[in-house]
Amino acid sequence: MHKSRFMAIGAVGIAAAIALTACSSGNGGGSGKSTGAAFSTDGKGKTIDVWSMNGDLPTNVLNAINAEFTKETGAKVKIETQQWNGIVTKVTTALASNNVPDLIDVGNTQITGYAATGGLLDITAVNDQLRAGRTWLGGLIDPATVDGKIYGVPELAGARSVIYNKTIWAAAGITSAPTTYAELTADLDKIKAKHAGDPNFSAFYLPGQYWYDGVQWVFDAGGKIATGSGTNWQGGFSSAQGIQGLNAFKTFQNTYSSVASRTLNTDKPDQDQLFADGKAAAIQGNGWETGVITGDNKKLVADDLGTFAFPSASGTGTQPVLLGGSDWVVPAKSTNQGLALTWAKIAASATIQAQVAAAGLIPVTNEDVDAALPNVPANAQGPWIAAKNSTSTPSAVNWATVESDLTMETLFSTVASGSKSVQDAASAADSTIAATLNKQ
Repeated sequence: MHKSRFMAIGAVGIAAAIALTACSSGNGGGSGKSTGAAFSTDGKGKTIDVWSMNGDLPTNVLNAINAEFTKETGAKVKIETQQWNGIVTKVTTALASNNVPDLIDVGNTQITGYAATGGLLDITAVNDQLRAGRTWLGGLIDPATVDGKIYGVPELAGARSVIYNKTIWAAAGITSAPTTYAELTADLDKIKAKHAGDPNFSAFYLPGQYWYDGVQWVFDAGGKIATGSGTNWQGGFSSAQGIQGLNAFKTFQNTYSSVASRTLNTDKPDQDQLFADGKAAAIQGNGWETGVITGDNKKLVADDLGTFAFPSASGTGTQPVLLGGSDWVVPAKSTNQGLALTWAKIAASATIQAQVAAAGLIPVTNEDVDAALPNVPANAQGPWIAAKNSTSTPSAVNWATVESDLTMETLFSTVASGSKSVQDAASAADSTIAATLNKQ
């Protein structure tokens, strides 16, 4: 996921747009077209309209999809590049109208709101053909699945992983990235000891409000943010698994990040700048943040940095990550649904996903990631590996409100700071989450 997307689409804006849709569009015309999804190659004399987001698929990849699509169907393609700023309102307005595009590129966590109003085509019937025997990344297909029905075709992904300063690690006697949680904590212990005289230094800078990272410990312990559907949701942090994960997060955060960080988020101070200034040996960040870091400190180059997927604290493998990315959706009112699905099938194919990977973007299935990894620089593979064990926020219409009211930031910073017990903080968060998600 690109930085511009985080800046352009705030949770408040998403919530407002969803509310607007719910009030103005009724069922969006979707009830009559939400089943019976099928591919079509009958495109002679037709043109499909595709909305592609600025900064997602590059032009050469879109051109390759269009060329294959025209070859298979005889239809032409009109690509309209959209900007992230204001896109949620633009899409919800389009879905409620009788003048819709045939295919829309949307952020993976936006699908629930669009689907809830009946504005999207249910593509469950063709999902197996779209996958073509491969395994979708969980963080792309999970938010595209609402009440057991699938509404999105994965397009591309972005993931967080550990970013570390090789020079600082080498000075502590560490010359390779850890592959287990025990190795990670042992390495961080060495780094912490090396910098024991600096209270502002963090072996691993992890600000308390950084819930996108903190929630990985909950997922790793088998917990969930929330479970349910429709208007019957329950928060999951106060479960046994949730408490285990929060306690593990607290221990790690308190041990390896500065005391001052316990009530902070990643923006003040900016964690990339702090890392670039040598005040942290490691952070958790998106792949594009390595470029920001080397820009913040011109003395650092890409080879000075390494990445790795965060090891599981409760077993082998890696912690589950919240995945960013995009999916293709077909409006329920599209008059070219079959052709749109054919275009999306080509876009999701292994052939095109190889081109997505060549452009430096994470492809959409485990198999596509594995095929691409040998061509990814070793010091940049962390996010790609992390993406293979991914999930998403709850597929609830009101989830955006939970993000906008700072429930998650409050939970994790409260746990990190110890201003409440872990149990009390978890119970308070669960109560707020349930009340918000079940609001009609």
